[in-house]
Amino acid sequence: MKNLLKTVALALLVTIGFLANAQNTSYKINKQKRVLLVMTSYDDMGISGKQTGTWFTELAAPYYILTEAGYEVVLASPNGGDAPVDLFSMKIPFTTQYTDKFLKDPVALFAAKHTRKLRNVDYNSFDAVFIPGGYGLLTDLASDQYLIKLIRDYFESSRPIAMVCHAPAILRDVKLTNGKYLVEGLNLTGFKDSEDAEIELDRHLLFSLEQELKRRGANYKSVTNWAPNVVVDGALMTGQSPASAAPLAEALRDRLKK
Repeated sequence: MKNLLKTVALALLVTIGFLANAQNTSYKINKQKRVLLVMTSYDDMGISGKQTGTWFTELAAPYYILTEAGYEVVLASPNGGDAPVDLFSMKIPFTTQYTDKFLKDPVALFAAKHTRKLRNVDYNSFDAVFIPGGYGLLTDLASDQYLIKLIRDYFESSRPIAMVCHAPAILRDVKLTNGKYLVEGLNLTGFKDSEDAEIELDRHLLFSLEQELKRRGANYKSVTNWAPNVVVDGALMTGQSPASAAPLAEALRDRLKK
């Protein structure tokens, strides 16, 4: 009888220990920081005949900087599925160590070809959002009401919003719950008018990021064309040009460590 009681007691202790360990493991898994990376689904620059999409290094740099820091990165787009990458950005001199790595990475390539449909994603389960640039987003993401609501909710709950190159154009129509434009009085940056003009794509744009954000009261700050420039003001983190993608992702990485 004593042996039986000892066996039962031992079994109970093992079970309790197993459950405690399982709960602790689950807790650690659930505590992994998650970043939603939102790409455009649009690949056409109007009647110009030019192909567009997401600027490659602005996808690849945050993908690796954030995943290698231990964060989960989930790719999403308005239509889901295969999200277009701007062909121009896949050519030298616009390629980087991150784009080279991405092209050789079957997991990364699979993620870009099988993005989640944005409206099916519960954005409240993420700790931050990163939006890479590219001209395609001026057509779809800039007027996507689900993304606009996401940005408002993230800003008002102090969750980081990282946007690079043309992505800050999405802020044009974002209003806070008090009716004010989100960008009013905020310091930010984004792709310059003179940068668009330098590559002769300014005449193909639906609107000017720089001018529209200034009209809504933003304190737009820029540096020399194509130079890295990251501006952080509260929850909003913005980068000016493709060269800003890596330092912006690093700033977000460090922000999420806190």
